[in-house]
Amino acid sequence: MTLILATITPGKAEIFASVQGEGPSAGVPCTFMRLSRCNLACVWCDTAYTWHFDGDDRPHRGGGTFARAPNQLRMDEAEVADLVASLGQQRLVITGGEPLLQAPALTRVLDVLQSRLTGLFVEVESNGTTKAPPALDAFIGQYNISPKLSHSGNPADLALIPERLRSYAADPRAWFKFVVATPDDVTEAAMIVEQHAISPERVFLMPEGTDSATIRQREEWLVPLCLQHGFRLSDRLHIHLFGDERGT
Repeated sequence: MTLILATITPGKAEIFASVQGEGPSAGVPCTFMRLSRCNLACVWCDTAYTWHFDGDDRPHRGGGTFARAPNQLRMDEAEVADLVASLGQQRLVITGGEPLLQAPALTRVLDVLQSRLTGLFVEVESNGTTKAPPALDAFIGQYNISPKLSHSGNPADLALIPERLRSYAADPRAWFKFVVATPDDVTEAAMIVEQHAISPERVFLMPEGTDSATIRQREEWLVPLCLQHGFRLSDRLHIHLFGDERGT
């Protein structure tokens, strides 16, 4: 059985130790595991190498596409568990792409890891359009749900599924992170929060951007909007520390 992972370099899975750069656990030491494939196509996605492969004509601001072979790696589930365990971190952040698309394989990996890493805490980053089946859900301590706004380029009927949003809103493990580029995006996010009874205290606004200057500029006008709506502000620490690079 295999898991389909993104790569840092051809043949090297994007599994690495660092600190979380975003959301409620920003700054916490962890192991990251980035999976390949996504069911959405955000025009500003900064990990387009996980889904925008040659032949995919969905728009992306980067313009080009990625060859699948050097950017996608099938790895035996036992090998994945061995690599994660070898990094020695008690928190595992599973990201993508959309990681829940590979729920059965993830469940098997986490089942092995639970016996190898004492106190393992699992954090899953998802676009909120799907849900973990019960066997996987039992392993997850935190969901970071990032609903995609209209500026992502995704149709609302694909990106914002009311049943899913209501389910995550009722789950105390779920936090919500909205990627925003303009004040109008914040207005849209606030409407979604109200419509689906999402607790404002569990909502983060995060500036879209892949360089420090853009992030800092947008945070200047985001702070008063966070105060207005009772939302939290999420920085992107990894961008400031390492730049827009894989494996960071």
